Amino acid sequence: VGGGVGSVTPPDDQRPGQFFSDGRRKVDYVLVFHHCRQTSLKGSAHHHPPHRVDSVVEEAYLEGDPAEGEKVLIREEFEARLLEAGLEMERDTEIRVYGPSFTRLHAPWSVLSREAEFLKIKVPTNKSYRVREERGLSGTLSEFWRKMNQPFQPSIPQLDHSTKHLAHFSSQHNITEGLLLHDEWARYGAFYKYQPVDLIRKYFGEKIGLYFAWLGLYTQLLIPASIVGVFVFCYGCNTVDTNIPSQEMCDEHQNFTMCPLCDRACDYWQLSSECGTARTSHLFDNPATVFFAIFMSVWVAMFLEQWKRRQITLNHSWDLTGLEDEEEHPRPKYQTILLQKKQKIRRNDKKKKKKIEVGTRDFIWGGGCLSISTSLLLKLTWRDRLPGYLINISSILFMFGLTFSLVFGMIVYRIVLSTVMAMSPDPQTKSNVRVTVTATAVTINLVVILILDEIYGAVAVWLTELEIPRTERDFEERLILKAFLLKFVNAYAPIFYVAFFKGRFAGRPGDYVYVFNDYRMEECAPGGCLIELCIQLSIIMVGKQLIQNNMFEIGIPKLKKLIRAFKDKGISLEEREGQLTRHPQQWNLDYTLVPFDGLTPEYMEMIIQFGFVSLFVASFPLAPLFALINNVIEIRLDAKKFVTELRRPDSVRTKDIGIWYNILSGMGKFSVIINAFVISFTSGFIPRMVYQYMYSPTGTMHGFVDHSLSYFNISHFPSGTAPTSKAPNITFYCTYHSSWPVGMERGSLGKYRITS
Repeated sequence: VGGGVGSVTPPDDQRPGQFFSDGRRKVDYVLVFHHCRQTSLKGSAHHHPPHRVDSVVEEAYLEGDPAEGEKVLIREEFEARLLEAGLEMERDTEIRVYGPSFTRLHAPWSVLSREAEFLKIKVPTNKSYRVREERGLSGTLSEFWRKMNQPFQPSIPQLDHSTKHLAHFSSQHNITEGLLLHDEWARYGAFYKYQPVDLIRKYFGEKIGLYFAWLGLYTQLLIPASIVGVFVFCYGCNTVDTNIPSQEMCDEHQNFTMCPLCDRACDYWQLSSECGTARTSHLFDNPATVFFAIFMSVWVAMFLEQWKRRQITLNHSWDLTGLEDEEEHPRPKYQTILLQKKQKIRRNDKKKKKKIEVGTRDFIWGGGCLSISTSLLLKLTWRDRLPGYLINISSILFMFGLTFSLVFGMIVYRIVLSTVMAMSPDPQTKSNVRVTVTATAVTINLVVILILDEIYGAVAVWLTELEIPRTERDFEERLILKAFLLKFVNAYAPIFYVAFFKGRFAGRPGDYVYVFNDYRMEECAPGGCLIELCIQLSIIMVGKQLIQNNMFEIGIPKLKKLIRAFKDKGISLEEREGQLTRHPQQWNLDYTLVPFDGLTPEYMEMIIQFGFVSLFVASFPLAPLFALINNVIEIRLDAKKFVTELRRPDSVRTKDIGIWYNILSGMGKFSVIINAFVISFTSGFIPRMVYQYMYSPTGTMHGFVDHSLSYFNISHFPSGTAPTSKAPNITFYCTYHSSWPVGMERGSLGKYRITS
């Protein structure tokens, strides 16, 4: 039932199109079917109010290509069953040869009462009781907290807070729930207010209500994480001037002449020229970062536990504790393929001229005979699904390979661009090699990720359809797993490369690793790879949120609406004149809205963001702050989309968020390992600690930079790889950052040393 089922007479300000032609029975649900000669979608797409009628527009049709006559028979049988169930029906009076036709349904109170008993729904009553006021210190604190929280509560008319009713909202207020949601929830000006979760659940159903409750809790808990992240960043800003390794790298009097970054074209360079990189790296790579990584691991566990508590509270409040999983009906696609299989069996039997034996009585379908026992037992076997499974496996492996190939392509791009810029005669170009290469590469990477995200989302739907899931739940879970797997690899593959692989296979002077025999593998900056990981993570995270999560969500529904309006121009002259002479009904206006495609895209973008906040937060402490800002906008953006841009979805009762919680839990455990690896292998925390407590003569960080550098005899450069020009202050050695453990002797390479 769509909503508003309790009203049987229209209020004075009732808008047209919400009731049957008698003006008394309210439209609770609208079915739409298409005539075979449909050439365009009808209905005005120019004006629709922010508060739509409390009815649902649902397209009802069978997929596949059965005969049009069978479609009509199936539809008539379906409508007859609805009438038998007690629903009241009203069809369009005008005759159409093509286009959509609307069938309105009304559920009488007797039907609602009967079904409520079957579903064990608790009906609101007038029973009420007075709440005992708390006294003493606890009562004072409770009243103080209530007054402090009052400005953040949505302005929804409720009963006196001292009296508790089983019904949430007063029936004396002549205002629609949709208008309340639009004014108090779907406005950007209400960003600081709590969400009216109970009203969301009442209007859209439990499934959507749980999504917004989860999103609200996640956003609330991002506040303490953001505060701690800002403090960690401020600590780095306050200590950058006293950081000894940064001071040593910026000291121009230190004679650290570094080995060239490429063969022949690159010159020797001074370590002090990377002073800015070293200082910036300290902002994110400092002792407070380790504390923040530990804090975020605890935060993830706390978030999951808080959501379980919140979910149980909502289950009790929404009467979901006794909800049992019901047997779901097969999907239309599954039934269509099953029908095609039956028809194929029938055709094969006719060709073989074998008569089907009937057990008790025959079941007639489209002129052919099929026994009831065969019809009931017939189902899709693994042989029917095997081609779909094979296509799924090969397609997913191909897309994994495509993603990794693009990451490798970006590596080659960075290497080639670095070499080309190093060969430039312009000194300004040479001095900005790292900044230019990093910025352009990450930007291109972001564009590729956004494009592949859209492609992978569509491919995941197509692959799931090939598996022919029987029920909607099976379809949704398989789609979620595929989409998450593909989008996770797409979003995080370049970040994993920078975090754990970049610079570890570059080799050393005289023994470098080459790509295509000409280009050396790229190395990390003197301050380490953590600053590049921070840049990569920040640009991808902010770019995805700004472009994909916000701009796309605003633009795509409007674009679809524009396309529908453009298609309306193709209707016939008679239809156009008919639309001008009659007032459009509310279901015509609602039909022009975008169909609801499920919550998978909404959850997916938040889950990917949760990965940015938890997995690599050790490299970017400001990630929770950017996520918080995005989510404050995201909540109101989603609310506006649900209230004004989408057709009102079916109300679905569910007790939890399903497989999404398992994904969150897995990512939470994975984040502990990833952050430990980032601190151990990517940041400079462990090498600094080892030097300070094992090798430093004074127990301080003085001399750490010299200790971390290795020396290379320039006469040992292979032929054709040495720089063409020689630095004026160089004698025999150049220095480079060693990938060997600090203090380890080099064995056969003992002629080189690590300073100590």
